[in-house]
Amino acid sequence: MAPFKLSVAALVAYARERSPFYRKLYRSLPEKTASLASLPVVRQEDFWRANSYRGNRLLTGPLQDGVLLRSGGTTGKPKFSVFSRDEWSEFSSYFARKLALNGLKNGDRVANLFYSGALYGSFLFTHKVLEECPVRTLQLPITGTTPLPDMISLLKEHGASVLTGLPSTIAALAGRLKARGLSLPKVRLILFAGEPMQPDQRLLVLAAFPKTGIRSIGYASNDAGMLGYADPSCGPNEFRACDGHSIYEILDEETGRPISEPDCEGLSVATALARRLMPIIRYPVGDRALWLEPVGTPNRKYRLLGRSEESARVASLSVGFDEGAKAVRQTVPQSGSVQLQMIVEHRGGKDGLILRVAARVSPKREERLARRIIQTLYGRQPMLRRFVHEGKIRAPRVEWRDPGTLEANPRTGKLRRIIDLRARRS
Repeated sequence: MAPFKLSVAALVAYARERSPFYRKLYRSLPEKTASLASLPVVRQEDFWRANSYRGNRLLTGPLQDGVLLRSGGTTGKPKFSVFSRDEWSEFSSYFARKLALNGLKNGDRVANLFYSGALYGSFLFTHKVLEECPVRTLQLPITGTTPLPDMISLLKEHGASVLTGLPSTIAALAGRLKARGLSLPKVRLILFAGEPMQPDQRLLVLAAFPKTGIRSIGYASNDAGMLGYADPSCGPNEFRACDGHSIYEILDEETGRPISEPDCEGLSVATALARRLMPIIRYPVGDRALWLEPVGTPNRKYRLLGRSEESARVASLSVGFDEGAKAVRQTVPQSGSVQLQMIVEHRGGKDGLILRVAARVSPKREERLARRIIQTLYGRQPMLRRFVHEGKIRAPRVEWRDPGTLEANPRTGKLRRIIDLRARRS
C-alpha cells in the first residue's frame, strides 16, 4: 500500500485519476503538477454539487468503511463528509498527539459536553481522540443535550477536572452555577471548539470557574479535517499549522496568490494530505486569517479573524450567503436594485444574524416583508429555526437600508457580503 500521507503531486494525481470532479477541474493542467499555487481553488458550490448522495462525482471510491458525518457546508441542502476507516484513525490520532500538548494531565476526568447523534461528529470525534491521546484520562460521556441540573450533578458526582464542549454550552453551565450559587471546584481546564468563545462568554465562564484555564481544543471541520492545533503559546483564536498532515494557505482575496508575510489578512484554504476517499485540495475553509510568525517557522502560528464571504457562522451553524440572498430575492419586489449584507452580532450572551437589505420598499410594507424573508430563510435552512427555538441563538432580523448605503471594502470599493461584528470586538 502507498504511504498513507501523500505528497501534493501524488494526491493530485490520485484525485485526478479517480474523481470525476477533480479530473474535470484539472483538465487544462499539465499531467504532472506538484505546486499547490498552480492549482485552482475549489468553488464550494461546485464541490457540494458533485458530492451528492446519488451519482457522486467527487469521491474516489465506494463507501464501504469508515464514518459518514453531517457537514455544516454553506447552504441549506443536506451535505455529508466521509472518512475511510484509515483516514478517520489518522485524523484522530494526529489530533490526539497535539491535544496532549494543550494542558491535559494523567488522571484528568474529562467531561465530553459536545453534541451527539444526527450525524454530528463533535462528540464522537472527541471521544475517539481522548481514547488515543498519550495522556491517560477518564472519560465522562455526558453530552451537551443533558439538562443542566443533571449535568451539574454528574460533573460534581464524578469529580470532573476538564470540560470539553461548545462555548454556548459551557457558558450556559456557568450561568446556571452562578445563578444557583453552586461551584465545581475540581474543574481546572476548559477546552472548547465549534465556535469562537466571545468576550462576554469568557467573562461569565471565568466568574464561575475563576481558577480555570480556557483554551481551544483545536481547529478542525467535518469538511476539511484537521486545520490547526492549539498549544499553551496560543492566545484566543490562534492556532498552529499541521505540518505534514495538512497544508494551510492564506490567500489574497483580490489576486488569489498565497500570502507569505505576517499580519496581512486573507482567505483560508486547506489541503488534506491524509484524505483520499474525499479529496480536499485547496478547499476554501470559510475563515479569514493572518500569519503571526515568519515564513519557515515550523507549525507556523496564525490567527483567525472571522468568517469569509461564503457563509456566516452563527454560534455553530453556518448560514450561506446565497441562501440569504435567495430568501430576499423570493420576497422583495424586483422593481429596482436590491442588495443584501449579512451581519453576525453577539448580544445578551448569544449570537444573532441580521439581514441588512438595501431596497426601495414602502415603509408600510417593511415589517410584513421582513417576516416573509425570515420565514423563507427558515424554509431554506431549517436548522436556523431549530437553533432559535432551542435558545442557542437570537432570532434573525431584517434591517432596511437605502440603496447604496451598505458598507463596502475601503480598499476595493466592493460590497462586503458578510460582516462579523464579533471579530471587531475580540
